Amino acid sequence: MPQRSPRGITTSLESISVHPRTPKTPRTGDQRYAPDDVIDEVELNPLTEDAREDDRLREDAWDREPPRPKKISPKDKRSMVLLVILYLIQGFPLGLALGSLPFLLREHLSYSQLAIFSLSSYPYSLKLLWSPIVDSFFFRSFGRRKSWILPMQLIIGTLMLAISFNAEEYINNPADHIYTISAVFTLLVTFSATQDIAVDGWALTLLSEENLAYAATCQTIGLNTGYFASFTVFLALNSQSFADKWHIPRLSLGAYLQFCSVFSYAVTVWLLFIKEDKEAVEEDLNIKTVYKTMWTIVKLRHVQTLCLLHLFAKIGWAATDAASQLKMVEKGLGREDLAVAVLIDFPFQILGGYVAGRWSRGENPLRPWMYAFWPRLLLALVSTLFVFWFPKPPIHLGFFILLIVQTVLSSFAGTIQFGGISAFHTRIADPIVGGTYMTLLATFTNMGGTWPRYFVLKGVDFFSVATCNISNDLTVAAAECVSDHGKQACKEIGGDCVTERDGFYIVSAVCIGLGVISVIFHMIPTARKLQALPMSKWKVYQ
Repeated sequence: MPQRSPRGITTSLESISVHPRTPKTPRTGDQRYAPDDVIDEVELNPLTEDAREDDRLREDAWDREPPRPKKISPKDKRSMVLLVILYLIQGFPLGLALGSLPFLLREHLSYSQLAIFSLSSYPYSLKLLWSPIVDSFFFRSFGRRKSWILPMQLIIGTLMLAISFNAEEYINNPADHIYTISAVFTLLVTFSATQDIAVDGWALTLLSEENLAYAATCQTIGLNTGYFASFTVFLALNSQSFADKWHIPRLSLGAYLQFCSVFSYAVTVWLLFIKEDKEAVEEDLNIKTVYKTMWTIVKLRHVQTLCLLHLFAKIGWAATDAASQLKMVEKGLGREDLAVAVLIDFPFQILGGYVAGRWSRGENPLRPWMYAFWPRLLLALVSTLFVFWFPKPPIHLGFFILLIVQTVLSSFAGTIQFGGISAFHTRIADPIVGGTYMTLLATFTNMGGTWPRYFVLKGVDFFSVATCNISNDLTVAAAECVSDHGKQACKEIGGDCVTERDGFYIVSAVCIGLGVISVIFHMIPTARKLQALPMSKWKVYQ
């Protein structure tokens, strides 16, 4: 019978909480105050003499120069490698669902049909709903986290192997299988999200306290590598022109799915020989209590503020993230050219994760997240202009270099933001309910980038006006002119698709405008207040 864990684990990780500076008790008649934006958070309680002295010593510790970070121990290095590989497996289905498949399907589907497929990524942002189950039920002989990681990886591998045999049929005739494709990848993303819950919780105890911020770096490297393999590498090797140019066999989707399946099986077997450290587990907590604990976390006022912040933090570049590259491919950018751009960008993503991990170790973990807002908004505007000014093929080398620079800068800024906010989550999460707490925050972070995608793709079609000019005297509105398949159909009847108004520019302008307003008046001011809060404000159990 599976053991049930209570609300979580009490570990020594509570000691990683660094208490921010609080107003000093007046000692010489003068009063020093906290910053104006956090003064309403100060509670003045009567203290004993010993408590006041302890508070004074804690404040003095903040005035001293922080100690130099210790070297990473061999145990932590091994743990980091393990985390990177586990996050890598998550990146495989995510790279397919969010990266390469939309490009493959775009040749046959409209943006509205692509919006249906985009729903397959939603489970990754809704994993909070079943995270308490992952935190509560486990087999003690397997280990609390391995009880979920092992079966999820087996299911992911088996599902990818099963769909690999019909993958080419799905890709060549997606309009007939759009709901089947969406359902299959919804399941894949759901199982990947479940594995992510367990890995996030394991990361809190795998790494030592002083290196806990590197958990976000491991996630960045692992997820980006898996995403990169399923998006850039696969997209290039799947291109027939790329295969002909380099005289190599074309990599089919079915073959790639089989490779991912074998890799997932291999890592699962390897995990069988890795011993999971036993965690202290309270025996009196059931699944109902875990959901109550999750509700207790959600009721924390500052958690609500942070979650609301996450939901709208990515609105400024939602349009360019969802559709700019699709638009460039539509205008003539080769898939292999796109693969080269992302290939060059990949090392900078890894560097960004490392920089964010180091930058977030001080007193201001949200600093990289806040600083990267303006570059991301500016680069979203640049990306929109790139689509507008995209030249007719062949693409000039100078324009392609500018495209690569824009891609690298945008991705680097995004990785800095991701690493910074993940480190902040790791710092404030109460280890007593670590997996649920981390998943709650990660859920709203992911949801902020997921929920706009459907509406962006729908909006592109809604605001677009395309006609099929059959002759000088006959022009008909053609909704299918927004897809390559529709354009080909128009061409077969002797017509020519003409886009009179591209809805992408309207949607992008709205998103960037909302992003600028929200950053000035809400995002940065709110982030500064949250960053200045004492760690006790984030605790579920005081």
